Amino acid sequence: MSLNPDIAALLEMVQVGTESGSRIPFPQLTAIQARADFDASSPLLDLDPPALAYERQLALPTRDGAAIDARLYAKEEPSRRNPAPVLLYMHGGGFVVGSLDSHQPLCRGLAEDSGAAVLSVGYRLAPEHKFPTAFEDAVDALAWIGRDGLAAGLDADRVAVGGDSAGGTLAAALAIEARANRNLPQPVLQVLAYPGLSSRQTSNSYERYGSGYLLERSTVDWFFRQYLRDDSDRDDWRFAPLAAEDLSRLPPALIVLAEYDPLVDEGRDYAARLRAADVPVDLQVYPGMIHEFLRMGNVVADALQARAAIGQALASAFRAAGERRRPGMERQSI
Repeated sequence: MSLNPDIAALLEMVQVGTESGSRIPFPQLTAIQARADFDASSPLLDLDPPALAYERQLALPTRDGAAIDARLYAKEEPSRRNPAPVLLYMHGGGFVVGSLDSHQPLCRGLAEDSGAAVLSVGYRLAPEHKFPTAFEDAVDALAWIGRDGLAAGLDADRVAVGGDSAGGTLAAALAIEARANRNLPQPVLQVLAYPGLSSRQTSNSYERYGSGYLLERSTVDWFFRQYLRDDSDRDDWRFAPLAAEDLSRLPPALIVLAEYDPLVDEGRDYAARLRAADVPVDLQVYPGMIHEFLRMGNVVADALQARAAIGQALASAFRAAGERRRPGMERQSI
């Protein structure tokens, strides 16, 4: 399919802004400047749903004694007596930009569409915090759900992990980590939206879409220079899940990709690797879309359609998990 006309118009605006100097590419900014620019542009792209009935700011402890911000979204207040299933969500932004605020519309929408709680994690960013800090923060957030989630009304037996872009990378790596560490809550689903998965950016889709389709090769290179300690980190599966030798016994995956995205080939490759390891995969490639389209509700209807599909997948996975835990009981909606 050809590029969606509304997406094409957006890309033209981006190009005009770059040529006029009104838009400065991330590699020409400091990390702090890039974060401010990313957060400022986010409301222009996405539709922010009304605030949910329950939204709570949290501080989650990490292994090194720090605390990271998190935000819990739910349609109604979860309780210990009726704990809610929960999606642990990691935002995108190349491990350098992105925030709880930039992804609030998406997380609100996912909570609305799934009927579950969504815990959005403000993991620490590079270059102040190099690899593997973001990954470890994600692991510590999942551990918090297992340890303290019930007190917050969250059901540690019905947990999914998810994220977009770099957040999808973290979610994929977190699923691998949870398989090895049975003390962690075991995810019932991994939701990977256009994740980065490969050690090296050498795919055909990088050659085709690495320039002119919003996510530029130069920007990806800049992100990784900020995040990685040295080049050897590229071959660590916690950064590049495709580098993991064994992908068996992982939770089912919903992989959402965009046709015109430099990352689309590695997403397809990961889906193939998971299927070869007998992991159930629902691969959805949205035609005419580009990287970040899930946060473009103001631009294309596909963003809301994809969000709704993710919500349905979460609701189904949580419902099935509840039924497995309560055999013979009447089916209940989440």
